[in-house]
Amino acid sequence: MKQPINRFAAAALTAAFLSLPLASAALAQPVTLAANDTIDKAEQAVSDTWITSKVKSTFIADSSLSALDIKVETNQGVVSLSGVVASDAERDLAIAKTREIEGVRDVSADALKTAD
Repeated sequence: MKQPINRFAAAALTAAFLSLPLASAALAQPVTLAANDTIDKAEQAVSDTWITSKVKSTFIADSSLSALDIKVETNQGVVSLSGVVASDAERDLAIAKTREIEGVRDVSADALKTAD
């Protein structure tokens, strides 16, 4: 009776040992995909943060823009401007300056209103 159990145990161990490379490859793919997705999200967040900071600093550097009155938010390269500016010319300038920033895919300025 001991011999059939030993043969079964040896066969089971051999099968388990031979299947390890296949199992590790199958398990590694979802982990790799999840890690890549996390990295992509982190890169996008850094990119959006960089764009927002660059737009705000560009506004501050331009004396014809009331930088503190313009709120800037970025999501996946799309910059949203909101707030109140003195004139249509200032609104247009803010949109134009935003479009010049590297990485900006589009500008939404529907919420950027003029005081006059």
